[in-house]
Amino acid sequence: MRSLLFLLCFTPLVGLSQPNHSWDDEKIEVKKGTSQNTILSAAVLYTEGWATLAQPIFWKQIMQLAPDSCLINVAATRNIVAKMSLRDWNAQSNDEKDNYRDSIRTMLSLDQTARIFVTTGKSDFYKFEKVYPDLQLGVEAFERYNVDPWYAQAILLIESPGQLKKSRAGAYGPFQLMPRVARAQGLTVNRYKDERSDFERSAYGSSRLISRVCIPEAKKILDAHNLEYQENDLWFRLFVLHVYHAGSGNVSAVVNKIDPKTGGQSLIQAMWVNTAAQFGNNSQNYTQLALASQLILDEMIHAEYDYILRCSIED
Repeated sequence: MRSLLFLLCFTPLVGLSQPNHSWDDEKIEVKKGTSQNTILSAAVLYTEGWATLAQPIFWKQIMQLAPDSCLINVAATRNIVAKMSLRDWNAQSNDEKDNYRDSIRTMLSLDQTARIFVTTGKSDFYKFEKVYPDLQLGVEAFERYNVDPWYAQAILLIESPGQLKKSRAGAYGPFQLMPRVARAQGLTVNRYKDERSDFERSAYGSSRLISRVCIPEAKKILDAHNLEYQENDLWFRLFVLHVYHAGSGNVSAVVNKIDPKTGGQSLIQAMWVNTAAQFGNNSQNYTQLALASQLILDEMIHAEYDYILRCSIED
């Protein structure tokens, strides 16, 4: 069994100029052989209980499940009812599928309108080993632009991880920026040149979008409901990710529908089960995927790497 050595690294700041923000207390250095990478720790997912929620647990399984298999699940809770081959599911008639869904509702005492989803495995899309080397590059790039590097890591893990693909909507590059959004953040996107394919330029555009649009808009929405927040709170970061993915107008619509009295994990969970405007199923799933991917990354480095060096700042 591979043993892991956990070290605490104290970096004194005496005589050094301090940046406007520092995320060093969240960083870990991960070493495997001659390779060493700095990423963000997932510790808060465990201390705050995110790791035990049904939704991230469900998506962890989907991300690691082969595309020829599927999980039958309750849409509202993502509780898994059964696992089967996709071939067996598709071999059933529509009536047989409907009867099977009805039997699940009866067995679980669900309302007859409760949605039962059949979700196929997506291990062919989520290539965590392949995207892993890019995480440090993203963390470093966002820090250079004085933007929280947690967003870089989260986005790289779930947006076309380790692949340079264009979405059906037209998003492209490591950070999956839409053409209009990329241009608004200073990137060249035309018939001759598309800077979204360049990692550094894509990181620049994404970091600007988050710092100049997503975070201010997230604060505006939360302030309108008199909700307290800290920018480094995980739930606030997840809220900003929803703005990044769905747009502030759609996020504002779903928050207005929820009409929350407090922020925190309860607000994010409420967003997972409510829809409004164009904030639908894909929008609900976005931060569930973010949490699941961080958990998979954490398990991966603890299982496969030689040691983890946790760095903190000593005043």
